[in-house]
Amino acid sequence: MDLVMKLPQTMWKTFTLFINMAKSLKLLISPSSKSISDNELFYTSQNSSSPEVIEKIGKAVAEGDLQKVVCIVKDEMQSKSRYTVKIAVTGDSGNGMSSFINALRLIGHEEEDSAPTGVVRTTQKPACYSSSHFPDVELWDLPGLGATAQSVESYLDELQISTYDLIIIIASEQFSANHVKLAKAMQRMRKRFYVVWTKLDRDLSTSTFPEPQLLQNIQRNIQENLQKGQVREPPLFLVSCFSPSFHDFPEVRNTLQSDFFNIRYRDPLETLSQVCDRCISNKASSLKEDQMLMKQLEAPFRPASDMADLERALETYQKFFGVNDESFLRGAQSTGRLEVGSRALQFQDLLKMDRRLRLMMCVAVKVFLGVLGSSWWFGLWNFIIQYFRHQRHKLVIEIVAENTKATLRRALKDSTLPPEIIWEGSGLPSSGIQAASGSFCLEP
Repeated sequence: MDLVMKLPQTMWKTFTLFINMAKSLKLLISPSSKSISDNELFYTSQNSSSPEVIEKIGKAVAEGDLQKVVCIVKDEMQSKSRYTVKIAVTGDSGNGMSSFINALRLIGHEEEDSAPTGVVRTTQKPACYSSSHFPDVELWDLPGLGATAQSVESYLDELQISTYDLIIIIASEQFSANHVKLAKAMQRMRKRFYVVWTKLDRDLSTSTFPEPQLLQNIQRNIQENLQKGQVREPPLFLVSCFSPSFHDFPEVRNTLQSDFFNIRYRDPLETLSQVCDRCISNKASSLKEDQMLMKQLEAPFRPASDMADLERALETYQKFFGVNDESFLRGAQSTGRLEVGSRALQFQDLLKMDRRLRLMMCVAVKVFLGVLGSSWWFGLWNFIIQYFRHQRHKLVIEIVAENTKATLRRALKDSTLPPEIIWEGSGLPSSGIQAASGSFCLEP
């Protein structure tokens, strides 16, 4: 009698073990797409969206209208493209911040609009400059560290460093502890920042080392100090403010142009994409908790038709998320660009994409459920069958949600970024979106 009573518990523990093993294997073989690699840091800037825009996106995602989401984000990104980027130039007093700003603007110290320079401290409060070489950009010449405060922390707070989009840390003669603290603070605040070594002309004229060795020594010294402070190495440039066309100055300008684009496009697009991801995740969580919906989608259990019932459930969930064939066709027709082969996920795709679902649909499990569902038991184990079926529905919802995130992210990228750089380095076409199961053209 005890053996009979313990049999279901033993069977359930065995199956749970299989499920957990499958989960572990999935994590080992397919790392989460949300993980951020060393080359995919997410930076913060002031170019953020309003709560109203975020609310509109959430409502459109809840309605399963991905085309509407793309339109909202596209309009928002058009306004972001006109954003004025704010650059703060800072460092120890006397390091040549003002001279660097003049050289970056390609103007002489004697010109009327130049930043004042001198041997003694000349910048007493933040001063804003513009340049025809960098439209819609403000260059802020900040007082040197020590001019307004005694500590790096109070200096950052007093000058409101968090309000700037990009910080350039100027150093010369030595890379001091203050420079390391500034860099560490920028890293903590997730701000884009550079380190620029100025007065290279003086170093070259006084050094006994050959130029290549001197440059290497300066770079190594800065890198070692940053490593000691556990700071991820930022872009590093060695320049002479008296030679704004030589050494690393051209690279400074090229890097700035690239980051202006990142601040105006990639950063806000990543932020809005994360908003979409969260809304999709919330919708998936809500569907997983909707027991009534699952019961409506589940016909009475019959092993022979169990897979067909789950296929119908897949169609329903894809419709809720807006990634079914009808949504693809409607989006393509609205743009006049019907992509050949566009289709929603098929049930066979699910089994290929998730080991857990394959395990739950294998022959052994079907036999197991068939035995439990036999009329011999008079429905005694129906609660186990129901639990199994609900777990499979949750897996399907999870897979559809992840596919929706990938599809929408690619649609947003394709629709909002300039065509010439959308797929830069990706090897993918710039027209439409290649989703996991097909292409999805959403570009308005």
